Amino acid sequence: MSEDPPEGGFSHCPARCVGVNQFELRSRLLSRQRLTDRHGAARYIRFVFFGLLITIGLASAACALAGRSRVVSGPLEARTAEAAANLTPEQAAVREASTLICRGLFDEAEKTIEEARGASLSESEPVGRLAALVAEYEQIAERRKAGQALAYEEQLTALKKAQGVVDVNDPNEIADLNDVNDVVEVLSIVTRAGEYATDAQRQELLGMDFVKTVFQKAIDKAAEYEVEGKWIEAYSNCYYWLAAIDPNNEAYKDYAERLIEKSQIVAAFQDSPCETSRERFDGIKPIMFVKAIAALNLYYVNIIDYGEMAAKGIERCILLADVVERSKQFASYMSDANGVKDVNDAGGVSDPNGVKKKFVKPDPEALAAWRSTLAALRGEVKESPSGFGRDEFLAIFEKLLILNEATAKLPDTIVVAQFSEAALEALDPYTVMVWPRQVDDFEKMMTNEFTGIGIEISRRDGLLTVGSLLPDTPAYRSGLDAGDVIEAVDGLETRDMTLTCAVKKITGPKGTKVRLTVRRQNLDSTQDIEITRDRITVPTIRGWQRAEDGHWRYMLDEKEKIGYVRLMSFSAETAEDFDKALRGLETEGMRALILDLRFNSGGLLDSAVAVADKFIEEGLIVKTQPGFGRVPDYRTAKRAGTHPNYPVVVLINSGSASASEIVAGAMADPRYRRATLVGERTHGKGSVQGITPFPGGRAQLKYTMAYYHLPSGQRVESRDAMKKLGRTDWGVAPDVKIELRSDEVRKMIDIQRDNDVLVQANHDNSNGEVKKHSVADTLKSDPQLAVGLLVAQSKLIEARAVAAK
Repeated sequence: MSEDPPEGGFSHCPARCVGVNQFELRSRLLSRQRLTDRHGAARYIRFVFFGLLITIGLASAACALAGRSRVVSGPLEARTAEAAANLTPEQAAVREASTLICRGLFDEAEKTIEEARGASLSESEPVGRLAALVAEYEQIAERRKAGQALAYEEQLTALKKAQGVVDVNDPNEIADLNDVNDVVEVLSIVTRAGEYATDAQRQELLGMDFVKTVFQKAIDKAAEYEVEGKWIEAYSNCYYWLAAIDPNNEAYKDYAERLIEKSQIVAAFQDSPCETSRERFDGIKPIMFVKAIAALNLYYVNIIDYGEMAAKGIERCILLADVVERSKQFASYMSDANGVKDVNDAGGVSDPNGVKKKFVKPDPEALAAWRSTLAALRGEVKESPSGFGRDEFLAIFEKLLILNEATAKLPDTIVVAQFSEAALEALDPYTVMVWPRQVDDFEKMMTNEFTGIGIEISRRDGLLTVGSLLPDTPAYRSGLDAGDVIEAVDGLETRDMTLTCAVKKITGPKGTKVRLTVRRQNLDSTQDIEITRDRITVPTIRGWQRAEDGHWRYMLDEKEKIGYVRLMSFSAETAEDFDKALRGLETEGMRALILDLRFNSGGLLDSAVAVADKFIEEGLIVKTQPGFGRVPDYRTAKRAGTHPNYPVVVLINSGSASASEIVAGAMADPRYRRATLVGERTHGKGSVQGITPFPGGRAQLKYTMAYYHLPSGQRVESRDAMKKLGRTDWGVAPDVKIELRSDEVRKMIDIQRDNDVLVQANHDNSNGEVKKHSVADTLKSDPQLAVGLLVAQSKLIEARAVAAK
């Protein structure tokens, strides 16, 4: 979990692991002293709720090596430093070409190779092999370019068909688009076409009369939805697409953000199979937020702009008034809170003092009065002198609650929750309140203590489906199989259940039972499978393919002995499991390693340091710097346990966050140059979180306590902070930049998912739904991995050539 999604492309939502230490693969926080989590809870709720194909996973990638003039790519140079001074012209050319390849400069590498060929009567083996690598890269680039052009043409054809034009070459006939589904279909086509288009094609696309007509229909439809109080529909059917198609249009972006905020408020009043809206707000008290502000004042990493916090909180309450007035969900919430069907009937709930209170939906006059007082309060904040501090902020908060009681009379729990969420968003995406209802789940994530049945689940064609089994678990022993559709959990249908809710329902205390109603593929009948929950530990380490016995295959290139290890997250067991995988590969003769950190959203800081320590002999790995005047924390490498100096390539993308950025940044740091980074710019989190529990109440505050810096001193910049400055240099940047299109990501994920699946030994695969793909097919589906392999191979060619006497 981030958090604004990067523009361009589509999201990848990995399968959820049920009852494992990857309970939520995108929201790995974890460590009571130091947290390197990716997603704040509020942002996480936003993305889970919408479930849209937003671009969470694919922005740019990275290493914090910006500004360096020369990259010596690969650790083997240290061993050949003395020999380097006496290199032959041929050896020097091989080294230069390899270095250029490891910087992504394949054209320049080709020129160097051609010059070496011209200077020699006969071509040497190393030069020839490097030339073959460059040629292979060019084939990959040409294949991708052709695929992009074909994808664009396919979208243009789809767009013309959507126009209702019989003759696809005649764009003058424009069909009526009265159905919102038709509008969404066209907008989705334009979004994909825009991704595949060149700059000139994109301008031509947006200038088409038909596209302009659809844009206006979407805007008009969103206005209709707003009048009806359907902000979720206005966003998901209209402004989400408009903002994605034209990300530079500030009007679209601002309007979309406002709709998202209103939709979040609506979502807070909606019941789910896992909890009612009433339960969601249970136990929230104003004093919890007051104590949180006291903690922030002491420990927050930056100087706090209390004026901006107050303004954001007040704006959210104004939006809350709009939602309350028009939303049917709020009427339902009031009815539930009173325990009666009619909100005007007698009933109510007790406040903390035991006094019975009846909640009634405010009438328009009361809401108008509250809006008016909120607007005055907002003006008071804006006109305050520059010395607006904590006391003034708390006074505004108290006044807001008093004004609510005098006008709208909304439950304090709702007002406190909405005001605090917006106020904390003014600081950063990772500083959030963890309310009483959320504490149990949050602490499970912090301790990695999960009990469940041992499966990975996802939604396929809208159905809750078992993606893979985990070996030696209750699910595996029960006969449950990959591909099974879970239609109900303990009798509760899963059709409208989110993945997060499904995980919550399936997991539970060790020794308890859960009943799954399962339909096997190609069968009409269902069966009930009762499974006893147990403690489940799922390794965070994966290879490129899972064997039939559940073990992973780690050697990607048998000929050159290049290994591949994928880290899903950084848990307490990750470093030890990673060490075992490395030692197994080294026993098999591994000469180079590809470490895949893509879509790894982070985890334990200690774990990240331990992983980087496997490759760095000594020196600083990361420095965490708290606020001004506080003592920084230094994490250093230890010589003991360091693995051999074989070449390492690290794969990264915008899903690589937090702990992943620490590992990638440290290994590629100019101080060590221990690895070459291939892929896209990382997410850009760059901060460390702490937890403050509050005595007397179950709420907690997760707050940003420090920023982290890489060994050479450069800070890993925050995506959100850089976006506000109009900059794009957040996170860690790659040495070799390979950005994937959304269609490429989907194909890569499909192949990867197939290779990850573990099925029952007696699995009926007569229809071929379970496939295992060869190394060649895997590389063809994954340009980042394919180029990473070329980089590793170039380093091995260089090492052999330079070491030759």
